Amino acid sequence: MLPSQPLLHAAVLALTVLQALASKSFLAAVYEHSVILPDATEQPVSAEVALALMNQNMDVLEEAIKEAAQQGAQIIVTPEDGIYGWSFTREAIYPYLEDIPDPGVNWIPCTDPTRFAPAPVQERLSCMARNNSIYVVANIGDKKPCNSSDPSCPSDGRYQYNTDVVFDPEGKLVARYHKYNLFMSETQFNYPKEPEAVTFETPFGKFGIFTCFDILFHEPAVVLVSKLQVDTVLFPTAWMNVLPFLTAVEFHSAWAMGMGVNFLAANTHYTNMSMTGSGIYAPDRARAYYYNMKSEDGHLLIAELDSHPRLSPASPPAVNWSSYASSVKSVSPNDHDFEGLIFHDRFTLTELAKPEGNLTICQKDLCCHLSYKMAEKREDEVYVLGAFDGLHVVEGQYYLQICTLLKCKSTDLNTCGQPVETAQTKFEMFSLSGTFGTNYVFPEVLYSGVQLAPGEFQVLSDGRLISKTRPTKPVVTVTLFGRWYEKD
Repeated sequence: MLPSQPLLHAAVLALTVLQALASKSFLAAVYEHSVILPDATEQPVSAEVALALMNQNMDVLEEAIKEAAQQGAQIIVTPEDGIYGWSFTREAIYPYLEDIPDPGVNWIPCTDPTRFAPAPVQERLSCMARNNSIYVVANIGDKKPCNSSDPSCPSDGRYQYNTDVVFDPEGKLVARYHKYNLFMSETQFNYPKEPEAVTFETPFGKFGIFTCFDILFHEPAVVLVSKLQVDTVLFPTAWMNVLPFLTAVEFHSAWAMGMGVNFLAANTHYTNMSMTGSGIYAPDRARAYYYNMKSEDGHLLIAELDSHPRLSPASPPAVNWSSYASSVKSVSPNDHDFEGLIFHDRFTLTELAKPEGNLTICQKDLCCHLSYKMAEKREDEVYVLGAFDGLHVVEGQYYLQICTLLKCKSTDLNTCGQPVETAQTKFEMFSLSGTFGTNYVFPEVLYSGVQLAPGEFQVLSDGRLISKTRPTKPVVTVTLFGRWYEKD
């Protein structure tokens, strides 16, 4: 039956009002949390002891959520493992887990806490969202019973999942995501049988969510952005920094730029495991970020983002990552080329022996081209141009194509690729490109002191990563980090 004319008019009017109310921008917050950890034990503690520990962490998170809401933030992301910590056995983590229902049940735990199995953590998170009128994103553990009719059912009769949850400003559960790409030490969890692509709509855009190690893989990360066209990605993480390419603020800001989306990354803060580095990133630049290895304090970040970044005038152009490099005349191998290990991958390297010049280095099908000019060629610092085209196989298997300009740890070329945080050499300009076989390339520029370079570089549509202005700080690395998912 067709709706009557007045009803149709009312529906059109309501839709128009909703569209008018939809925000062109929003305030986002992330909180880097210095997690209170449980005592190490292989045996399960009581549910009461587990909840007491989680409440200590939620006390801290609640204060951050209140502060963010008071400053006008409309959504806040908190870290992976931010409520109970890590280093659990499968048995020891069980008291910290709750049964998290599918969001389709339309549940507000804050107002209806007994509807499902005991869920004090979900109830408290829901109330934090409701009492502060803010979207709250948190990482907790989900448990699901199974039996012998399921051939994949673990011997203890349950699945255990590393899980992200999202509560809207009314406290309603609107998203649940089970982490698919578990890091090698996460033996306490199962991975879901199929990867999940979780999205939800807000007045300020379409959001997607995944966790930590997921970012390096096609599912769910690329699926959310390329297929489901989310505007903003939420990213609880417990990220252990790995220089020179996989430091949190460096790689996460590059991923936002390479994928053309907003990216809200909330890291745990634990310097003993090199965990720090959170940020609010837009496709054009980092809007706010935090990296601190000197103290154990938590930190709140708040920044404004465009609700639909692809429609923003600041949105970077589409890039053909191999266009420029493929037009460069090929050169014969350099007599000064040598090999070096960078994060267990064997790169082909060549030294920047002069204060300025044009260099090419190749490995397999990848040729990397660099034009550069140093403000001064220092005798106590060495830089190299490197190329890697191959499968990385250490903590996971994924195919990389990398072009990089980087500072060596010392003047000994054998140290090239070892972690470096500081430098003295400033560049007048740089231009880096490569003959990439993938469209998924992430541009990184890292300055001395693990500082980003917002607004000081750009990617041209022909695939060149160039300095827009004279870099204001000494350079640690300039990198094009390519992921060729089809070759995994």
